[in-house]
Amino acid sequence: MKNVRNTAPSILLIIVLVGFPQISESIFTPVLPMISSNLHVTAATSQLTMSIYFIAFAIGVLFWGQLSDKIGRRKSINLGIIVYLLGNIGLFLSPTFKLLLASRFIQAFGASVGSVVTQTIMRESFDGIKGAKVFSQVGAAMALSPALGPLIGGAIQTYFGYRNVFSTLIVMAILVLLYSYTSLPETRDENNIQQVSLLRVTWRLLKDPIVWTYGILIGGINGILFGYYSEAPFIFMEHFGYSSVKYGSLGMTLALASLIGATIVNFAIKYIRAETIALLGLTFSTISGLLLLISLQFDQAYLMIVGFFLIFLGLNTTLPITLDLALKGYEDVIGSASGIFSFGYYLIVSLLTYLISFIHDGTIFALPSFIFVISLIMLIIYVPIAFGKIKILE
Repeated sequence: MKNVRNTAPSILLIIVLVGFPQISESIFTPVLPMISSNLHVTAATSQLTMSIYFIAFAIGVLFWGQLSDKIGRRKSINLGIIVYLLGNIGLFLSPTFKLLLASRFIQAFGASVGSVVTQTIMRESFDGIKGAKVFSQVGAAMALSPALGPLIGGAIQTYFGYRNVFSTLIVMAILVLLYSYTSLPETRDENNIQQVSLLRVTWRLLKDPIVWTYGILIGGINGILFGYYSEAPFIFMEHFGYSSVKYGSLGMTLALASLIGATIVNFAIKYIRAETIALLGLTFSTISGLLLLISLQFDQAYLMIVGFFLIFLGLNTTLPITLDLALKGYEDVIGSASGIFSFGYYLIVSLLTYLISFIHDGTIFALPSFIFVISLIMLIIYVPIAFGKIKILE
């Protein structure tokens, strides 16, 4: 292979690399009731496949972020995809729920490389307005890819059985590995490699209120997204009687919200401060969450769908801004900083996905209440940054 060092990868490749971990998570959601039934566990127990995914993901991003500083972005990505492939094979072969959880852990550990190292590649390849635009495009993909997961998973389960969802993931892992191996350049500057102290970078991040704020926002937004994918199958398939395929098609509603959110960011970033855009998105999602709670008294599926669409429209306007601004000033240690930062916010995601399984009560009230409370907390936390009372480190 020719030397392609220090060149930026294509947007399509970036989208594939950040997208496959998201699809891997949400493709599980339509099969949760079948896992519960076939492996003889409760609905709340089957939801542990979601929370353990993010626990392993949090550990993985810390590992791969540090490793990518040592051996390079390209090698780390390809090695992580191989681990991900092994986890998918384990899922397909697992005869018990315990082995399924263990394989899910391995799958998520490998898949996490697509999040942390790809974000590192993006941050060292693009900056300024270009960086915000790239993050908005990739942010749309990050919401679109999990939206495709339920549709794919629901269709495969209906026509081929739930275990073939796992065989589909095996095929996807092989295709992603081939694409990455043949097309991904090395973006790490080989002439400026430094020995990075993980403890020193961690302490530097811990002292930074901007990092804390954006970590809470990114973790909260993703926690809401995957809390939805954890709880929504039981709302729409059990409460409203949707089929697996019909439920899976609802992902397109969230995909539309993500695409509109990305379009808004691409247009508005030329005229409005990034922090203001993020604040407006959070405000919109919080108000939409309140309206969704009010609409529950009518017990209508279409009102819930509209409510979720509006909530995720606001969140997907905020997310790309937070991803772009989170680690400004950490370019000298970006690989390790991305790993530590991602570890922190994925711990938040795993906590929130566990919380939604904990408050699962078989009604339609748990998820909307969860979304409104988390959105309100994020809005309150972000106000000081949006109004410039806390300065972003240069």
